[in-house]
Amino acid sequence: MNEAASPSGAGDIADLYSRTLRELARDPAHQGRPASFDATARGDNPMCGDRVDIYVSLDGERIREARHVARGCEICQASASLLTALVPGMTRAETTDLGRRAAGIAKTGIGDDSNDGLRRLSVFAVVHKFPSRVKCVTLAWNALDAALAGVKETSSE
Repeated sequence: MNEAASPSGAGDIADLYSRTLRELARDPAHQGRPASFDATARGDNPMCGDRVDIYVSLDGERIREARHVARGCEICQASASLLTALVPGMTRAETTDLGRRAAGIAKTGIGDDSNDGLRRLSVFAVVHKFPSRVKCVTLAWNALDAALAGVKETSSE
């Protein structure tokens, strides 16, 4: 169902909160503060109440482990969950590129099936219908970039 079929946009809202997205938010991967980590940062969106703490353990230039503590909407929580599942083994540059691609999917609605990580991020393609929600997708990625740059806090604004 689309907005043309549903003047209230109820179909689009249902699409926004897909089963996959809800499952990611309700049973997040790699949740919780680890006992030790090499870098951390907090992403905060004071306008909507989303907050994500990202914790990263490094093995040289590669991420060994990423964990998160996220609160806020299901989109934000799902994004943090996917981030922490996808980035282990990646370099800083690779995570920055993946974060940009996640933002692009959320902004344009165009998914990418070129690899499993991008295919999984395509769950956020429907967000382009709700531009104010793009920040919900990108907050965790911005926090990861900040952590890797040695910045302790970032904002979605």
